[in-house]
Amino acid sequence: MTIPADPSTLDYAMTRVADHFMFGIYFDLSRYLIAAGVLTAFLLVFRGFAESRRIQRNRRASRSDYLREILSSMRTVVVYAVVTLAILVGRETGVILLKLQNATLWTLIWQFALIVLAHDAWFYWAHRMMHHKRLFRATHLHHHKSRSPTPWTAYSFTMTEAVIEVAFVPVFLLITSQLGIAYAGFAILFFIWHQMIRNVMAHAGSELFPAGWVDNPWTGWIATTTHHDLHHSSGHNFGFYFTWWDRWMGTEHPRYREAFREVTTRQRTPQAVAEPAE
Repeated sequence: MTIPADPSTLDYAMTRVADHFMFGIYFDLSRYLIAAGVLTAFLLVFRGFAESRRIQRNRRASRSDYLREILSSMRTVVVYAVVTLAILVGRETGVILLKLQNATLWTLIWQFALIVLAHDAWFYWAHRMMHHKRLFRATHLHHHKSRSPTPWTAYSFTMTEAVIEVAFVPVFLLITSQLGIAYAGFAILFFIWHQMIRNVMAHAGSELFPAGWVDNPWTGWIATTTHHDLHHSSGHNFGFYFTWWDRWMGTEHPRYREAFREVTTRQRTPQAVAEPAE
């Protein structure tokens, strides 16, 4: 879109808004399609591996599940694009401090680590809130219609849940901006892609992490596919990236580690590959 030359005009402002909104649409849609598409292709190409590591052996998604997930994800993309627009407008008006220039490696590391830790806390408590009996139907029930998750479940939200999920980024940036911290654009970009990749991995339906992961003190605190898959079939495991909050709050599934070990040590057999869909 051609931007009018005079930045003081209404046409200039409307053109900028339209450009920012379309950027948000393209960016969030491409993230979703690339991440979910690549993982789906991986699970199809390595079907023997995927089938032997299926977490829910007696249930799997139907075509109607896939259709519902993809269609509702388009709504989520629009919501996320509106928030992307708000962030970019906030940057232009100086409300949000966001640097698009190159940053030092150390800056990228600590800013990425900080936002991931903050988002993990936000996700846990927002997730638990949406599971409250007075809020669940209006906010989170739609996501739980995917009882056997697929990579396409990642964005399958109601509009209300999409707002709650994406609100973290502008809230976080507003707080850091008030503290005088100018966040690096690449730190946000790495975080957003990390969030999307971990999201589709959590909904893969087959365990992607190697055997022994939950028993290694260096990795046991990082949530696996089994960790979130159990959430879709039980009232446990509200965390996202890490298992800390579930351990601290007593909400981790009591059989999580046992279930992970069973899935990752299961022998690959022709029967597992030939298992019919429900």
